[in-house]
Amino acid sequence: MSTFKAPRGTYDLIPPVSATFLAVREALAAPLKRAGYGYMETPGFENVELFARGVGESTDIVTKEMYTLTTKGGDQLALRPEGTASVLRAALEANLHKGGNLPVKLWYSGSYYRYERPQKGRYRHFSQVGAEAIGAEDPALDAELIILAVDAYRSLGLRNFRLLLNSLGDKECRPAYRAALQEFLRGLDLDEDTRRRVEINPLRVLDDKREAVQQQLTGAPLLRDHLCEACKAYHEQVRELLTAAGVAYQDDPKLVRGLDYYTRTTFEFVHDGLGSQSAVGGGGRYDGLSEMIGGPELPSVGWALGVDRTVLALEAEGIELELPAPTSVYAVPLGEEARRALFGVVTELRRAGIATDFAFGGRGLKGAMKGANRSGARFAVIAGERDLAEGVIQLKDLESGEQTPVPLASVAEELRDRLG
Repeated sequence: MSTFKAPRGTYDLIPPVSATFLAVREALAAPLKRAGYGYMETPGFENVELFARGVGESTDIVTKEMYTLTTKGGDQLALRPEGTASVLRAALEANLHKGGNLPVKLWYSGSYYRYERPQKGRYRHFSQVGAEAIGAEDPALDAELIILAVDAYRSLGLRNFRLLLNSLGDKECRPAYRAALQEFLRGLDLDEDTRRRVEINPLRVLDDKREAVQQQLTGAPLLRDHLCEACKAYHEQVRELLTAAGVAYQDDPKLVRGLDYYTRTTFEFVHDGLGSQSAVGGGGRYDGLSEMIGGPELPSVGWALGVDRTVLALEAEGIELELPAPTSVYAVPLGEEARRALFGVVTELRRAGIATDFAFGGRGLKGAMKGANRSGARFAVIAGERDLAEGVIQLKDLESGEQTPVPLASVAEELRDRLG
């Protein structure tokens, strides 16, 4: 056993569980690839100011949860707590928005870091698949991304998730609502930190999960009652497109999400089988974020879906994904000459696209066959000196126990036929 352990609030992905995480990642990304989203990667750390401006100085993410560090050169960096600000920064730096073909549609996958109180479903290191559509203001784009997320969840077999939907308005109608909400909140019995938040960004208070705060929010003014006509029409188009696509949703007038950059369409996917950590993904429109980080006006929309939370949702519904066996064929050599010959066969099978493993370490037949059974392989290829002299190997079906000789030259073809 090692002296060291994974840091508190983190986890190691180890086979066979890691195979489920990979399958979930691939399932969440598959609809995006079909819809023209290109893959992007960004560094695991960025300038602190990128997140302070983009995510919002009043958010818990920036004030309490970011991992920050100072380099030997004096630069202030932060491990990325979310993906959107980094992806937009990278797109602007690469001038992707100047190609004339807007929106720029990107997807990404990676690890993110927040200093949170560890509990099931909430980690300090977590994995997400995200998507961003940069440079277009179109309700069809908002609906497209929501539908792609729904399709991804459904492809995994999930059924007990709900889509919550809201509109946060825009720079035309939000100021009046902000003033009305501040007036309401200033009359409540709030702690000093929350009162400070009321002055910086009062919408953050609506997102406060503490029961003592939520009880006082009864009767708070709702943004939907302050939306301008343009925002109302935009939101109604999103709703109509979702309904036409067979996507059910629930209007949630208090949904604001935890980031300052959202405008207009805001949404969250929740799963009722996960307890307090019920959010499995979410996103929204962020039309002003590009300008916040020094770029041009680029209306955009995106989402991030939690891989960890999606795996927990699968467990809550009792869904076991059908995963391909890591090994289809296991090679068992009997003797040094057979070891050299079968190693060549293993290489040939792998190059033919057949997942194949080898009995390493010079084990005897009994030990090697135990390894074959533990590997989950469907077939074993076994060879000794007599087999090689006859130009054959023994092909054993590990399910039925049937064993037949197969000419050495046609092993790959025979296995392709049997494995389909």
